This record gives sequence, structure tokens and C-alpha cells, in this order.
Amino acid sequence: MIPLYSAEQVRGADNYAINKLKIHGIALMENASRSIYHFITTEFPELDSTNPIGIVCGKGNNGGDGFALARHFINDGFNVKVISIGSESVLKGDALINYKILKNLIKQFPNSKLVTYKSRRDINSLAECSLIVDAMLGTGAKGKLGEPYRSIVTLINKFNSLKVAIDLPTGLDIDTATGDVIFEADLTVTLAELKRGLFYGKGYVNSGEIVKGYIGIGDEYFDSLSVNDYLIEPEDAYFALPTRSLDAHKYSAGKVLVIAGSGMLPGASFFTTNSALVSGAGAAILAFPESIKLSAHVKLNGAVVHPYEDNFSEILSTENIQELDQRIKWADVIAIGPGLGRQIETQQAVVEILKKYSNKKFVIDADAIFALGDNVYKKLNLSNKIMTPHYKEFADLIGIELDELYSDVINVGKKFVKQTHAYLVLKGAPTIIFTPSGEVFMNSSGNPGMAKFGSGDVLTGMLAGLLSQNNDIENTIISGVYLHGLSADLLLESKTELGINASDIMENLPYAIKFLESTIIQSS
Repeated sequence: MIPLYSAEQVRGADNYAINKLKIHGIALMENASRSIYHFITTEFPELDSTNPIGIVCGKGNNGGDGFALARHFINDGFNVKVISIGSESVLKGDALINYKILKNLIKQFPNSKLVTYKSRRDINSLAECSLIVDAMLGTGAKGKLGEPYRSIVTLINKFNSLKVAIDLPTGLDIDTATGDVIFEADLTVTLAELKRGLFYGKGYVNSGEIVKGYIGIGDEYFDSLSVNDYLIEPEDAYFALPTRSLDAHKYSAGKVLVIAGSGMLPGASFFTTNSALVSGAGAAILAFPESIKLSAHVKLNGAVVHPYEDNFSEILSTENIQELDQRIKWADVIAIGPGLGRQIETQQAVVEILKKYSNKKFVIDADAIFALGDNVYKKLNLSNKIMTPHYKEFADLIGIELDELYSDVINVGKKFVKQTHAYLVLKGAPTIIFTPSGEVFMNSSGNPGMAKFGSGDVLTGMLAGLLSQNNDIENTIISGVYLHGLSADLLLESKTELGINASDIMENLPYAIKFLESTIIQSS
């Protein structure tokens, strides 16, 4: 796991360095700028000193890092155009020192410029730059972006240049990963430690590749901090994979019951059931309406169909619970919801099943989540249950607007699992895992090609299949979510993001597991 820190925790690193380690602020800024320069030139080796570099500097320490960075580029033979949003008279401290140093240095290099921002014309002069560095605002910025930053960022985003953000993209509220106008970085060199807000929400969208810059304080300060938020690494997924004994048989290797599908939405149930088997479950049974059971038989690869009497309604109802009783008791894990439909009878059946079999492990998805709305979920025992909604489903479940969820997703998710004791897998880009213990895990695999019908149904089946073989719910979820994304990532070797579909992700899963195993073993 890679720990992720809050903005407040990272800001404390400067105080620690200055007050305890007695490192002068100007030294921290110098270390940071050298680190930023290293990462830029390493990540973009195609940069040519014949093409100018643009750097836009704010009034605070973020701007100071930019002034120092400009000096390193100039000393390495680059022509640099530096735009300072604040005049010399408003700059202070270490930022002012680096401004003055740059001001004196740049007099010796007539092809480089240092100007104070006055109008859009100044920003337009950067359009010819091969790379533009955002050194405008740091972690202290909150809320919506004000002027002139708003206009500056909007204009720069239109330029066909490589873009680098220092610490975080300007316009991003790092505490909530929100913002309406945000610098669109190809690379973000975040300083001191990795900040949580860069890895989800608008941070995930606007930060590009994220690397950790160095300010020269070591690990002692961050090792002393309490952390509950993490980024998933491949090793985490690998070590959570189930192992199988030599004398395993189909029933000891994990038993999954899938209660899913209806006449209107049969396909989701097939993805879920087949994915449970592909994930290693020894046996999978699909509970499916009797009147349409033939459609299931031709779509399942090794799973068994348990038809329940639907009297040609093609849906699940409370009348079916008793006839499913033995199958539910037989299963190690029950996946419920994909394609069930939202008829009142079906919603009632879902609620009654969760009430009656509260001691069982469930993966609850899609229409089963819908059935728990209007505060019904608060009346159920959701311990040992995994809930897998996407953002809209989750917002509807807890009765808030989608915008409200986006504005504070981490705190909302933590509050939900604290109240319900459920495990929440919030599907999105990226998928975020919330555990009842208060920990948050952000997935690091996956790509936009996963935004297709059926992708979530595959994940539901994977989680059920893996959990049927492993009693550790938390690690099972981490492994399943990562492998789901990894399978899609590996498909990019032969497909474009546009061409990936749910079947591809499911069928590629064995290869993803093999790839993960071989990669970890080779690196050991």
C-alpha cells in the first residue's frame, strides 16, 4: 500500500523541516526545484533547448519554486519565458529571494524573459512554448478559482503544449478533489509526499502522471503520522489472491450463488455468473426465472441454472425465497442484484433475503442496491456485505444529490461504512474502496475503456468468486478491484479503449492473474 496524505499533513512538513530540522526555507525551495527539474527532463526527454519553456508563477511559495526552476532551465541552456502573476512589490520571503536571483540572472540571457502579468497577451506569448509549468497556487488554495487565475488557466489549457503542475494543478481543491476550472497537467510533481486529492475526482482527471518530488526532509515526519487512505499497488492484489490445496475439489474451491437477471435484463446475470467461475470459484449456480431459463443455459460456461417458478412474470418475488433456501444456505457467497429489475415484488424479495440470511456473505449490486433506498438499508444488518454501486446508485441510495456526493465523496463514503459496517466499493474512475475500519483504498489500475455496460457486473462476479475462496473480505476486495482494472489495461496491448467490452475484461482475467503473478515473482 502507498500511503496518501491530507493537504494539512503535507503542509506540516515545512514547519517540521524549518523548526525541528532547522532547514532554511530557501534550501527546501532549492531542493524542490532541483527535484522538479529532474522529473521534467526525465519524463520528457524530447525537450529541446531550441524550444522555449514557459513558467507561470504565483505570489506564494509555489511561485517561488517556479522562479527557482526557471533558473535551472536557463543554466542548462533553455530559453525560458517566466510570467509572474505578482509584481516584485507583493512577493515575500523565499519566493521574493528566488525572484530577485532570477531577475539578475536573466539579464545575461536575452532570449529568456521575466515579465509581470498584465493581460491575456502575456499568456498568449506562451503558446509557442513546448512545455508550460504551472507554479501558480499550492495546497493553501480552496474553493473555486478566482481571477486572474481562472482566465489564465482556461487559456493555457487550450495550448498544444506539454503541461506540468508543481505540487498540484491550479484550480484543484486538494482536500475534496473538486474544482470547475483546473489546469490540465500531463505531469504533476507533488512535493514532500503523495496527496490523497490527486488520486480521485478532479485530481485523477487533471493531474496526469503523478511523481513525488523531494524537499530534503527524509521519512521521519511522515512515518509518525496516522494514515487511513492508501493507493493500491500490484503487490497488494497479488498477496491477496486465494491459494488452492492439492486435494481441492469443486465444492471446496468456493461456492457462489448468483441471484440476478430478469426477462427485461437477462445479460447482466450471465456476466456475473461466468465471472465468478473465471475468478476461481469451484461451483456457481444462477438462480433465474423458470420461464426464460433456456436463455441462461446457452450463455453460461460451466455454471448451473436453478430455475425458480415465476409464473411467466420473468422476475423474482418473495414467493421464490423458500425454494431458494437450500441454495442460499449451500453458498459461501451470494451475489445479488445485476439485472433483477426494479419491480416492487423484486425489491421486497431482495430485502427479505438480506434480512433472513443476514449471517451470509453477500455482494450487493445494481437493482439490489436500488431496493435498499428510502433508508431501507439502515434497517438491515450489512456486516460482511460488499456493496458495489456506481456514484449515481450510491447517491440515490443515501438520498443525496450527485453533486453533493462529488463535493465530499471521501467523507460521505467513510460515514456510510461507519454507520452500516458494510464494505463499500464505489465504482468509478478510479474505483474507491471504503472499509468499516475507516480505511480507504484507491485503485491504481483501469482505463476509460471500462465505461461500458456489463463491466460492473463482471466485477460483482469476480468479487463473489474470489471471496468464496478467501475469508478475508478486505483483501479480497482489493485484489478483485485491482485485477478488474488490470485485465482492462492489458487489453490495450491489442485493442483501443473504444473497443474494450465487458466480455473482453472477463475473458482476459486469467491472463491478468498470470501477468500479475509473473510480474511480482520476477521483481522479488
